[in-house]
Amino acid sequence: MSTPPLSCKYFRSLLRMEEKRTSSASTRKADHIDLALSSQVDAARTDKRFYYEPMFSAHPDPDTDLPLAFAGGKLRFPLWVSSMTGGTKLAGKINANLARMCGEFGFGMGLGSCRMLLNSRERFADFDVRNFIGADLPLYANLGIAQIEAGLRDNSTDAIESLLRDLRVDGLIIHVNPLQEWMQPEGDRIARAPIDTIKEFIATFSTRVIVKEVGQGMGPESIRALLQLPIQALEFAAHGGTNFTKLELLRASEVAGEAYAQMALVGHSAEEMVRFVNTAIQDSGGNIKCREIIISGGLSGFLDGHYLTNQLNLPSVYGHASLFLRYAKEDYDTLRRFAKMQVEGLKLAQACLKVR
Repeated sequence: MSTPPLSCKYFRSLLRMEEKRTSSASTRKADHIDLALSSQVDAARTDKRFYYEPMFSAHPDPDTDLPLAFAGGKLRFPLWVSSMTGGTKLAGKINANLARMCGEFGFGMGLGSCRMLLNSRERFADFDVRNFIGADLPLYANLGIAQIEAGLRDNSTDAIESLLRDLRVDGLIIHVNPLQEWMQPEGDRIARAPIDTIKEFIATFSTRVIVKEVGQGMGPESIRALLQLPIQALEFAAHGGTNFTKLELLRASEVAGEAYAQMALVGHSAEEMVRFVNTAIQDSGGNIKCREIIISGGLSGFLDGHYLTNQLNLPSVYGHASLFLRYAKEDYDTLRRFAKMQVEGLKLAQACLKVR
């Protein structure tokens, strides 16, 4: 049977496709010429954390996940939305966008401080995001060490139990923030050593607990003590990200800001804290009770996350707060595009880079 002649319409379609390809190639080449000089990179700025090994992997499959059991759930990717906002005018929109992103991409999430809900449920809807994130991903409420101390002291822990139940969360993040509370004009005074309060809390409650600082990290002795407790995870919240001591000093009087300015510079980076954890594991012979870490504080993207999670000798995820917040304040599509680039970049890093 003879092949029927191709229609003029089909030929016109082929011509348009070829013209488009030619135009695209021409534009691309022109861009390369225009941008060549400004695309040079100083060799001294080469990222020395990785070997670049392009010979052994294809481009990652866009449908492939990097699954990890963590914090009582199963993540599709090792990313965590670190606690950041609560009780503000935009909190409902931000939390809903973040939880929706977590549900779509399979991240874990910590809510911002839920303190106001202990006394009033007026803003409860701002925090009630379980339906957005879904039933299977880890979602944690968040209270400060001062609220935990007060609840235990006053025998008023029923409010905490009710809060966790009503929010349908998998556990509680306790943020330890003595410097922030001290600098805050309306801050609480912490009467007990936080480690003792946490010990009493986990002996009293059966819920999962994550402990974090709020932007300055923790030194080696604090980390050693926490790793010996049966908590679900330790979150770094290291120096280098949002620093709440500095934030409070910006709100304080000029005299206080000047007197305490150097305290904002005290702390430990995420990379330093990775070393603290690894040393504590080694010194204990692996005899620790807390076996999950959220690496957060000052991470600028997936390369930092890829590097530090590979350096750490415990199951870990990396977290962002202000980086996600920047996009969550806008619209969901913008946040979604950023999250998509994060997971695609992480998969590309795993395919092409070997941590030194």
